[in-house]
Amino acid sequence: MRSPSSRVLSCFIAAVVAGLAGGPAAAADSGAGAADAHFHPEGKPPSKFTVELRNGVKKALPFEDVRDFEESRRGLLAVPKFKKIMADAGNVAWDMESYSFLLQGKDFDSINPSLQRQAILNMGYGLYEVLPGKIYQVRGFDLANVTFIQGDTGWIVFDPATAAETARAALALINGKLGTRPVVAVVYSHSHVDHFGGVRGVVDEADVRSGKVKVIAPEGFLHEAISENVFAGTAMSRRSRVQYGTLLARSPFGHVDQSIGKNVAAGATGLIAPNVTITGDFEELTVDGVKMVFQNTPDTEAPSGMNTWFPDWKAFWAGENVTGTIHNIYTLRGAPVRNALNWSKQINAALYHFAGMEVLFASHSWPRWGNDRIQEVLRAQRDLYANMNNGVLRLANQGVTINEVHNVYHSPPSLQRQWAARSYHGSEAINSRGIINRFIGFWDGNPVNLEPLPQQESGRLYVEMMGGSARILAKGHELIGQGKYLHAAELLNRLVFAEPANQPARNLLADAFEQLGYQRESPSLRNSYLNMAYELRSGMQAGVAPNSTGPDVIRAMATDQWLDFIGISVDSAKADGMRFTINLVTPDNGEKFLIEMSNATLTNIKGFSAPQPDLTITLDRADLDRIMMGTASFESLEREGKARLDGTRGVLAQLAGTLTPFTPDFEVFPGTRNARQVPATTKPFQMPIQPAMSFAD
Repeated sequence: MRSPSSRVLSCFIAAVVAGLAGGPAAAADSGAGAADAHFHPEGKPPSKFTVELRNGVKKALPFEDVRDFEESRRGLLAVPKFKKIMADAGNVAWDMESYSFLLQGKDFDSINPSLQRQAILNMGYGLYEVLPGKIYQVRGFDLANVTFIQGDTGWIVFDPATAAETARAALALINGKLGTRPVVAVVYSHSHVDHFGGVRGVVDEADVRSGKVKVIAPEGFLHEAISENVFAGTAMSRRSRVQYGTLLARSPFGHVDQSIGKNVAAGATGLIAPNVTITGDFEELTVDGVKMVFQNTPDTEAPSGMNTWFPDWKAFWAGENVTGTIHNIYTLRGAPVRNALNWSKQINAALYHFAGMEVLFASHSWPRWGNDRIQEVLRAQRDLYANMNNGVLRLANQGVTINEVHNVYHSPPSLQRQWAARSYHGSEAINSRGIINRFIGFWDGNPVNLEPLPQQESGRLYVEMMGGSARILAKGHELIGQGKYLHAAELLNRLVFAEPANQPARNLLADAFEQLGYQRESPSLRNSYLNMAYELRSGMQAGVAPNSTGPDVIRAMATDQWLDFIGISVDSAKADGMRFTINLVTPDNGEKFLIEMSNATLTNIKGFSAPQPDLTITLDRADLDRIMMGTASFESLEREGKARLDGTRGVLAQLAGTLTPFTPDFEVFPGTRNARQVPATTKPFQMPIQPAMSFAD
């Protein structure tokens, strides 16, 4: 006889299969054949140690608690006939069918059972009713849900996904099922692209500019939506592809989930600036007959963010502050470390300000209903964020270092057994290190770690002292044979950096990474290990990666942000000895900037002009956008009569000669086999159109 959890899981899978098939439940027709075949020819099956770990997880966690499955399928109204959403550019923007191997009702030894549970929960696909006649969500069309609030005359859209194509499809689905209604307002919960990038799929910018459509966002939204993508943008783009596994094959051996959704849509991202800004800690606003109380939550999941309370309906929208997983305090793609204690306090504020809530819904995962259930979920996440912050700092004050804390800090057992407090998106180990880094930085107090050797030089030293590569390879095989994958990786990593062309060493390190990936509960860790296993074996993967920025973001960028980025691009060695000043004037917005090259460093200051500059450039900011996007040059705009250059034009060529083009294809491990050399196509002064990946973390 099946256990209750098995019955519920089987029913859930059957319902989702029906959704993906667009009809009655049937065997999954995509992915099933590939389920038992590794997507890489050198891939290995799960070892006996990985299987043993998996069995231990199954015994330790409360799989008998199936409430999430019941809640996640509640209110399903409609399932689209299509299984893929195409991008306007011709590529596949979204493909839920590629994950249908998860719906076979099979346990995969290559997936941590807790992660497999979360991955199945995230297979919901279609239109859901959250509160009859009031709140609806389209789930499974993008990383984030698209939420529709029914007003007196139209839809209020909360978080219109990453891409215009997926947002457009979500709007078409709800209009087709419930009747066509205009979009009268859009709410951005926070400053990550999967929550605003699809806005052009649901509204016309002209309607926003005229005030016909409200776009509501928290204070600081526009600055934060742009700045996180700029200064370290190319590095973040590269790291994002590793953490999120956006180019990793979908299979039981590869990409299975993204914690807060399946993946990130690879479509056209846009940005329409808000025309309503929420500035108070709590601010009430009525839109199209719907009363809302916005709670500003800065310095939580995002630098700029907010929750929303619907007092007439006792419904609470948690943005991305409370979802079906504990989030990233430190995100591997790279971002400022988040404030775990403040995050806890903002959840606590919602608990007590909106104590009567009967519906909890968010931009990811599934809703919860009933005050007792909602209080349970909110308290679990509130308590874990606070416990991580307090527990890690208690250990730090006892001398535990950033390189030890992940092996020492463990959340309380009562929280470990609550699904809402599992660390899928965030990893408890990584978050604990991030908290120490936020407060006291990366140094562990040991002077040997103040100025570490370059990894290749350090690797050569270790290889020599360990008796050469043959001995290390032998020890690596021995450790892997014992299931000591982290130990094997420690040694083999040294060898790969010492001897980049040693493919047997690379393959053996990949084997260790692969098993670690299979074992991990957090997709961020799983994807990172599996991506690097792939790259060690075969080089970087090709494919269409999601794009976090586009022309809209470039246009919205402040001029001084662009100038700061140019300063980052300057190679000081090439700029040595240069000295010049440039005045930049943009009459259409009344701005002026003094740009100075001095001591091989480019600086700028807004509101000042040099009395005797080497060059003065005058053009409208609207035309400067074209230079930032690489579609024009200062000289071409001058020929068009849209720019004036007064002074020594040669300083532009000097400056251009110092700039470093950035492409997100640099190696993590040296000598990657078959690494594709991407030509540097970035033009001088151009802001890269895809500088970073910044969603749901």
